[in-house]
Amino acid sequence: MSRTVRVVVTTLIVALAVVAGWFAWRLYVETPWTRDGRVRADVIQIAAEVSGTVAEIRVKDNEMIKKGDVLFVIDPERYRFALAQAEANVEAREKALEQRRRELDRRARLSSASITVEAREQAETAVALAEAAYDEALAALNTARLNLDRTIVRAPVNGYVTNLQIHAGDYAVAGKPSLAIVDSDSFYVAGYFEETKLRNLRKGDKASVRLLGFPDEIDGHVESIARAIADREILQGSGDLIANVNPTFSWVRLAQRIPVRIALDRVPETVRLSAGMTATVVVRPDERPAPPRS
Repeated sequence: MSRTVRVVVTTLIVALAVVAGWFAWRLYVETPWTRDGRVRADVIQIAAEVSGTVAEIRVKDNEMIKKGDVLFVIDPERYRFALAQAEANVEAREKALEQRRRELDRRARLSSASITVEAREQAETAVALAEAAYDEALAALNTARLNLDRTIVRAPVNGYVTNLQIHAGDYAVAGKPSLAIVDSDSFYVAGYFEETKLRNLRKGDKASVRLLGFPDEIDGHVESIARAIADREILQGSGDLIANVNPTFSWVRLAQRIPVRIALDRVPETVRLSAGMTATVVVRPDERPAPPRS
């Protein structure tokens, strides 16, 4: 092979390498993709609304449940007694109200010579007080019914039981979470994209998600882009409320990462989602529909 041919071949190889490197650099810099993605989901903390001894557990840890399924039951006996007491109180208040109304009716039929204005007003006030007491008793009755109904704790969403920390015989405190449910209808991926790639992102862009532990891709789209992240250079609580920015002497400026929410459109049956999984997200702006012509 002549020297000229070798020079030409070498030049072509170098030129192809430069072009390939340039395209690879453009692809890396301009294509919106990130390996820094996480699977997220809404986690609902379940707490009993009434206190009492747990009589029964109906679910197991990590079990899949449907909305409305019974999770656990609080011992209802004391709340049944409270309901019976409230019903008796309503009946007594109702009888008292009827008595006051009859008294007012008799006094209203008397002439002014037989009864004073003050006595009539007292009868009217007695009726008003009896009506208020009756309404109060009705409210207490409705509360007692609600408390009895709330001894049965149900799932508010479809999902998976996690962090089951309650057992039969435990004392459940109202408002204290006893377990959590991962909402199976709320899974999404949070992709943390470098700010230099945000200019190529649009809401609605198609995206593909690949989890670290599964080979199959998940189809999705850009649902939203965060509009703020924490600024580590701002010192909170300064007296003059002016940002105190620490001086930077580094020659390298690292791009900040902005959260982008990726909605999942199609999840393969072979993929099992768990909140916290690592994901790689690639957005495909080239599949964005062209804007309508004016």
